[in-house]
Amino acid sequence: VSLWEGGGSADQIRHWSGRLHRHGSMAVLMWAVLVVAGRHQVAVLLGQRSGVGIAAILVAAAVFVLLSLDRGLLQARRSYRPLAMNLIVEGGVRTVAVLGLVALGKGPSGAAVGILVAELVTAGHARYAAMRAWSAEPGHTPWLVRTWASGWAAALRRAPAMAGSVLERRRVVVDLAVASLALSMIAVLQNVDVLVVGREDPSRSGAYAAVSVTSKAIVFGAIVLGGYLLPEAAIRWRQGGHALRQLGVVLMFLAVPAVVLLVIAFTKPELFLSVVFHHHYLTASHALAPLVVAMCVLSVSVVLTMYLLAIGRRWVSGVLVVGAAALTGAVLAAHGAAKATATADLMVQVGLLLVITTGFSIVHYRRRQGRTD
Repeated sequence: VSLWEGGGSADQIRHWSGRLHRHGSMAVLMWAVLVVAGRHQVAVLLGQRSGVGIAAILVAAAVFVLLSLDRGLLQARRSYRPLAMNLIVEGGVRTVAVLGLVALGKGPSGAAVGILVAELVTAGHARYAAMRAWSAEPGHTPWLVRTWASGWAAALRRAPAMAGSVLERRRVVVDLAVASLALSMIAVLQNVDVLVVGREDPSRSGAYAAVSVTSKAIVFGAIVLGGYLLPEAAIRWRQGGHALRQLGVVLMFLAVPAVVLLVIAFTKPELFLSVVFHHHYLTASHALAPLVVAMCVLSVSVVLTMYLLAIGRRWVSGVLVVGAAALTGAVLAAHGAAKATATADLMVQVGLLLVITTGFSIVHYRRRQGRTD
């Protein structure tokens, strides 16, 4: 969308995004019907007594995909304030809904329903914000109800496809596939150690999971901040510049929680884990420090990946595939030992960041020399 907007195609983008949202809404509704109809069978397969929570989580996941479309539109429009508000809405509604339903005695199923409620509310807010940001009358502030109704009506109307050559549309499809592969590999790099520890040593999986949750919060922060960096890099690179200053701002924001986590991990890991979780989850506390460092390194890799994808450097996905394979082998070799697994994770993440940073530097050196290959 950032690329298309540069050609002055805002009206086409509105029509295209409305058509895409219409198709997405229909897909979510069909998915919800299938999930609700088969919830009991899925519950039996997973050994659960109730399928309500399973159905709620699966539907919430589909709604989140639809929500991400509108967040992408906000990013491409550089509407960062409404995007930030949307994130606050999601966090606030999810907290209230989940804790409220659990407090009412609904248990895990209630927590899952609370997540679904939060995603539905957040998706509605994102649709309103995106339609308002891409309004044909940017200086006009419409009434909430009218904008809400016109936004959904526009999403449900048929609209012409986005203009462009077959080659351009093919490029968009390839970029989507490459970006999806890259983010999938980031998920592997973030979580494969927990899966391996759970398989190799189930008795210690809970303690390692507590350490993992603490360490990997910073990666989610990197993904959120990447939502600001990605359109900035795409737009500025297309204009012949770069977004190194914006990259520096993102890394500066990431440094704040990183420093806090590092201080905790190297000074009071047992105290922190016992307060946040329980003293039963202290057996893997010695793995907290190397895992925090590993996730801080991964968060930088995530930010650089967002930047490189924004400027069309697809090779970074191949690097992530190799890194994910290397990490899987390294943590398997640790055989479930918490500290050995975290140390192996750290070594692979450092190597991966060195490769990505080297490629990133070469790309910008060529840009400075006037080369775009």
